[in-house]
Amino acid sequence: MSQRGHVIIAPDKFRGSLTAAEAAARVAAGFGPRVAAVVLPVADGGDGTVEALVARGFTRVEAEVTGPVGDPVRASYAWRAAGAQGATAVVELAEASGLRRLPVAAEGSAGEGGPAFAPLTATSRGTGELIAHAVGRGARRVVLGLGGSACTDGGAGMMRALGVRFLDAAGRELAPGGAALGDLAEIDVSGFTVPRGVTFVVAGDVDNPLLGPDGAAAVYGPQKGARPGEVELLERSLARLAAVAARTPGLTGAAADGAPGPADAASLPGAGAAGGVGFAAMAFLRAVFRPGIGYLLDLLGFGDLLSGARLVVTGEGALDRQTLRGKAPAGVAAAAARAGVPVVAVCGRRDLGDEELRAAGIVAAYALTDIEPDPARCLADAGPLLERLARTVAREHL
Repeated sequence: MSQRGHVIIAPDKFRGSLTAAEAAARVAAGFGPRVAAVVLPVADGGDGTVEALVARGFTRVEAEVTGPVGDPVRASYAWRAAGAQGATAVVELAEASGLRRLPVAAEGSAGEGGPAFAPLTATSRGTGELIAHAVGRGARRVVLGLGGSACTDGGAGMMRALGVRFLDAAGRELAPGGAALGDLAEIDVSGFTVPRGVTFVVAGDVDNPLLGPDGAAAVYGPQKGARPGEVELLERSLARLAAVAARTPGLTGAAADGAPGPADAASLPGAGAAGGVGFAAMAFLRAVFRPGIGYLLDLLGFGDLLSGARLVVTGEGALDRQTLRGKAPAGVAAAAARAGVPVVAVCGRRDLGDEELRAAGIVAAYALTDIEPDPARCLADAGPLLERLARTVAREHL
């Protein structure tokens, strides 16, 4: 093989089998020592974002926070002290408020073997506690990665951790979770504790608004265990949150150029991310929304690595329609295409045709199911199978 130029290995996680870092290491092992490889695990703001940044030199900071059902959990965020904008903290919502933080369902329940969903009561409070921890540590920019959430509370729990109170008509604090927001009468921001001068960025991979058929409750509520009647209840509750926020005087946040206010945040792309946490970030914290993978690739320094590269290998568990809507492989391919570097993808399974892949900037794709038709084996032996795929990629593209 020629040694000209380096190869960038930049996969996302293979959900259920390999983290992004493990997938990247397996591809590098398959390529062997003769290939000059730069290993760069990536993420789009969801699960694995902190891991990807720590692998690139960010510092991991841990804190004990409130999990989605109220139990304490040990969560982490990524920290970089240097930079023109001061210290940056990247808070991954899934770390504190994700589905993976739910307890396992009891034997014999509807969710046996999976998470014990709490669609009406799960809270994003722990994410707010991570933000408060980072700001207290001196962060001047907070990047909030959204994805994999267990809650549909419109970010109310997150804001509670930052001093906002959500009250009913009698002035009583509402219970945690999205369902309780149906009784919301007043939002008290007098105790809002995030100082001015801190800027917030939402990095997400979905562009859903808060409400409606494409909103947080309708699209993502069922994925978090909500039945049809519960989806309707959550929709009404989120609408109530948006209406009360729009008329709440004194809503302040760390203003940023182009940041929305509470009156129009509900309709903006990304407001429905993570059960409406995107809405709260934009309405209360005045965060600006950025496509997750593009923003995080900038933080990872991906553009600088493209100079002189001869190939980029990206991938994730499934290459499907969701991939084309801003998931990591599509973002990696778009950035590489601007630099004129070809991109090959590896995946667990492939549901996209050659033309769709080429339109996304991916010249070829290789799936574990190409060499192992049994899906269970693909999950159990994903690492060794991925090494085999990498050897094929090396033969055919280097």
